[in-house]
Amino acid sequence: MEKLMISGGRPLEGVVQISGAKNSAIALLPAAILAESTVILDNLPRLSDVAVYTEILEELGASVEWSDNQIIIDPSRIRSIPMPNGPVKKLRASYYMMGALLGRFGEATIGLPGGCNFEPRPIDQHIKGFEALGATVTNEHGAIHLHAKELKGAKIYLDVSSVGATINIMLAAARAKGSTTIENAAKEPEIIDVATLLNSMGASIKGAGTETIRIEGVKEMKGCRHSIIPDRIQAGTYLIAAAATRGNVLVDGVIPKHLEALTAKLIEMGVTVEELDESIRVIGASRYEHVDVKALVYPGFPTDMQSPMTSLLTQAEGVSILSDFVYSNRFKHVPELVRMGAKIRVEGRSAIIEGGKLNSAKVKAADLRAGAALVIAGLTVEEGVTEISGVELIDRGYDNLVTNLRALGADVWRQEE
Repeated sequence: MEKLMISGGRPLEGVVQISGAKNSAIALLPAAILAESTVILDNLPRLSDVAVYTEILEELGASVEWSDNQIIIDPSRIRSIPMPNGPVKKLRASYYMMGALLGRFGEATIGLPGGCNFEPRPIDQHIKGFEALGATVTNEHGAIHLHAKELKGAKIYLDVSSVGATINIMLAAARAKGSTTIENAAKEPEIIDVATLLNSMGASIKGAGTETIRIEGVKEMKGCRHSIIPDRIQAGTYLIAAAATRGNVLVDGVIPKHLEALTAKLIEMGVTVEELDESIRVIGASRYEHVDVKALVYPGFPTDMQSPMTSLLTQAEGVSILSDFVYSNRFKHVPELVRMGAKIRVEGRSAIIEGGKLNSAKVKAADLRAGAALVIAGLTVEEGVTEISGVELIDRGYDNLVTNLRALGADVWRQEE
């Protein structure tokens, strides 16, 4: 196992190129199952979760060629085999195999997913959608069994605006008979990305990115080529890191509109933000104002940015309040930041953060975004070396992290524990 070592106190300066979106990739890869011929995905991030998904596809019988940032998937020989254990247990997004296999074969057996354990995240809305489409769903010995003689379109209202449930129902309904309507659908950019791929494969999906998505089922779907959208969470992490270190960084290869909730808060704090067509420059300041932040569903402030934002708010003057209305208990990074000298207390869904300097310490990443928060905190420390264990969790969402940070002037390296 490795740990990440950071000797902070250096302003980040330069240009960083953003990879394809992790949260799109882990849905687009299983979506390829619905095609009868080759699917090519460009701008694929080289992440551990993506590597796990290639294992899953190969186990099902797909031919997978992955080189640089492109993957070529031939799903023509895929078969639906039970997968109660194995790679599906390694990541949360393995649940997308349910919708994809159900859509193509009318059956699936998938072990309950793993992934970051920051809060229980039930899949009841996924199951509700599958059952509405005509599937029988049972939970036996820690695996979900799905079967349908024929999937038929239905009107589905999601009790919670869930990204995972919205995408999973889209996957299953794409090849169902008749029309499906998803009400109270999630609106995240990654949903639009998945719908774009499915439509290029021959599906008929309208309204992605709005609260109502309409799907007209088709009998067959073909392969295509698709480029994955930029990772807005990765981009936001570098923007926050640049501000936290009082640096000057151009984050390139992004869609600025996807980051408006974050950049608005940065500007409110006193950060200089310059938006171009496909890039955003952040120029830090010597003094930051305290702000209040509420993590909400898109287009609100992203819950995945909540942890990194906590670290930035320790650099602001006064007291800031950061609340998460998506997940009620996503504050496992807070005790680690407190070990570094942060003055933070958690009350219910909110963290109350008093600004002040941080100190170096040995800390541990509890999940992916908590790890990103610790990296940002370590970059601000002026004396000593911050040691972060649990690096494998950070690798789930940030490819080339050390290389990118070093190119921006950070003194950061990996070391065997």
